[in-house]
Amino acid sequence: MFTHFPSWRLAKQLHLERLPLDPEKKNYVREVKDCVFSVVYPIPFKTKVQLVAHSVKVLNQILDLDTKILDQTEFISFGSVLEGTTPLSHRYGGHQFGSWADQLGDGRAVMIGEYVNRKGERWELQLKGSGLTPYSRRGDGRAVLRSSIREFLCSEAMYHLGIPTSRAATITVSNDPVIRDQFYDGHPVKERGAIVLRLARSWFRIGSLEILAKKGETELLKTLTDFVIENYFTAIDINDEDKYLAFYSIVVKETAEMIAKWQSVGFTHGVCNTDNFSLLSITIDYGPFGFLEEYNPNFVPNTSDDEGMYSYKKQPEIGIFNVDKLAQALVPLLDSNQIQQIETILKGYVQIYKQKFMEIFRRKLGFVTIEEDDEQLVAILLKMMEERKSDFTMTFRQMGELSLKNLDSKNIPKSAWALKRLSSHDWYNKWIKAYRQRQQRQNISDEKRQNIMNNTNPRYVLRNWIAQKVIEQAENNDFEGVRKVLKILENPFTLQKEAEENGYALPPPYWAKFLKVSCSS
Repeated sequence: MFTHFPSWRLAKQLHLERLPLDPEKKNYVREVKDCVFSVVYPIPFKTKVQLVAHSVKVLNQILDLDTKILDQTEFISFGSVLEGTTPLSHRYGGHQFGSWADQLGDGRAVMIGEYVNRKGERWELQLKGSGLTPYSRRGDGRAVLRSSIREFLCSEAMYHLGIPTSRAATITVSNDPVIRDQFYDGHPVKERGAIVLRLARSWFRIGSLEILAKKGETELLKTLTDFVIENYFTAIDINDEDKYLAFYSIVVKETAEMIAKWQSVGFTHGVCNTDNFSLLSITIDYGPFGFLEEYNPNFVPNTSDDEGMYSYKKQPEIGIFNVDKLAQALVPLLDSNQIQQIETILKGYVQIYKQKFMEIFRRKLGFVTIEEDDEQLVAILLKMMEERKSDFTMTFRQMGELSLKNLDSKNIPKSAWALKRLSSHDWYNKWIKAYRQRQQRQNISDEKRQNIMNNTNPRYVLRNWIAQKVIEQAENNDFEGVRKVLKILENPFTLQKEAEENGYALPPPYWAKFLKVSCSS
């Protein structure tokens, strides 16, 4: 692994070989046409940069870097990485809250290059919060510490929960002032500028193709779609006349499955716009997200979402909306027969989602076989949880931590606080009886049931109150909390002393109910 930063090299950039660049080299906000990227150099902070936290796993396993690299100022500032590379900000559009928003793009992100690691994996590296780009609109291109900590921690948390996601290597902070009106209520405050070094196999999103279709740039739409297929969907024959249908079919399937995985851990993205939905069906652009605490299908983490369009329960149907917009973007590349076929592919989304949802929820309940009534069993459990306001994460977890015998309402210990609350529901004992009978029919030991459940249901997730606690510490230059929470989230299924001492598996504190997050960063 590399320990000396200047010896670490980025790869030849695939994007530059095939995709046109914005001819305007000056960096100012403008409408950009007939290209995929603009050349944008990160704007350095004026004050000293401090390392807040880093992911050892990302540095070692993806970037082939030894953690000793963190002692080198040039790595933290990322000034030398630009040698021999062309930093890029991506042009895309998107539907935001159901309406076409026209040009959006990387308003505060710059792709500093691509890295091919020792396993042959190609990763695209971005600095989020690195300053103004042509796509910043009314913004300044910066990100603040609080939102950067949330993105850094959640992208890593999601990975270790087994959910497709972008990754985060480091988070740094400066004393450069950044003014934000966090809740758009006329009370702007001065915050500290921060940058997340984040990475993904690709940052292309549905909006990448939408902008080209909307602007009538059909040749460029074809060029970019072919580029995406050749480089990220390599199982598809680029010479197949139905290649766009094959591509679309994969995106529909993997998007439906990604959202089923979100639902299984209570994750609510908060801003499910088409510009925030990856063509590779990975979770990107962490903003006003939230994990369910009490099971409330109408949970909305984003205070900017007044109508609840992106609530927890609506995420599956928003997925349909978004992949439908992708289908519309592909229409200029299809013949009349293929247009009919793409509509049929879209209709398959619902069944794919339901199948993946039930596959995961069977595991969450410790089932290894399939029965027709499983869907009803899950539905009744969720209804009870909703009515008793049971904690989503800990209800499933505690069911796995207790033996079948101790799941009877009279046997549940006080320590199983979430399950104790659920057990006061009138239907509980009847449901437990049906659940026990279901378990007996699949003929596995209770120990195996518990093992399946405890490897499926996390004990720790990034609850908003946990994030807020370490954010407040970090704002006072105490970064230890961020680092400790990262370690806990890297092992979400394992009982951990540090997490238990901090109450991360206990009922959320009262003040957690009043926390708010918004699109502001």
